[in-house]
Amino acid sequence: MIRRELESFLAAVRFFTRLPVPAWVGHSTAGLQAAIRWFPAVGALIGSLAALVYLLAAQVWPAQVALLLSMASSIYLTGAFHEDGLSDTVDGLGGGWDRERILAIMKDSRLGNYGAIALWLALSGKFALLAAQPAVLLPAILLAGHTLSRACAASLLAALDYAREDAHSKAKPLATRLAPGPLVFALACGVLPLALLPWPQALSGLLLAALASFWLARKFQRWLGGYTGDCLGATQQIAELAFYLGVLAQWPQ
Repeated sequence: MIRRELESFLAAVRFFTRLPVPAWVGHSTAGLQAAIRWFPAVGALIGSLAALVYLLAAQVWPAQVALLLSMASSIYLTGAFHEDGLSDTVDGLGGGWDRERILAIMKDSRLGNYGAIALWLALSGKFALLAAQPAVLLPAILLAGHTLSRACAASLLAALDYAREDAHSKAKPLATRLAPGPLVFALACGVLPLALLPWPQALSGLLLAALASFWLARKFQRWLGGYTGDCLGATQQIAELAFYLGVLAQWPQ
């Protein structure tokens, strides 16, 4: 059982990152579907490595430079997988007028104006929000943001149907609805790092990330009748931004 779970986790690492995994890890649609519950745990791995890069770089360079290097490392480790999903999704929703046209634009590999603007806003927004966080909490915030945002994306797999009908989509193995047991496991992994933060900031970040994810899910259901792989990436990115925004918020007393 331990080997099977380790194989599922490593399969998720291989699908969602550029990190190498052992050759004995199987590669199958069924195996990937079983690995989806580990999506937030992969976020914890990426968040931990990004936090480590920040801590090491901060010993040599100013904090803002260290933060920039940390962000660059997380993008490299994932191959800009989720950022690409964000840009494609915004291009489709911004330029399409019906379901078929939106899906066609999202499948186009070219970057449009809407996607370019969304990428700029997302990256500059992350940098601004993280740079404004207390330095002592920044490693924990990075860990929690990467983990929770992937749990938010995984929740779409339980709430919505897969929107595409083509059999060649990279996200096709994710088309099966996430069962309650794996969903609970994914959500538990997603919220666990929040324990490292003061509870008001953790709660505020959680609420804004959940609200952003709910808003996106409604939008995807209305315009697409479900989600695509790009929608999952967009949800991860926007939920991460919303979490950082919530952690930083100073609510009126």
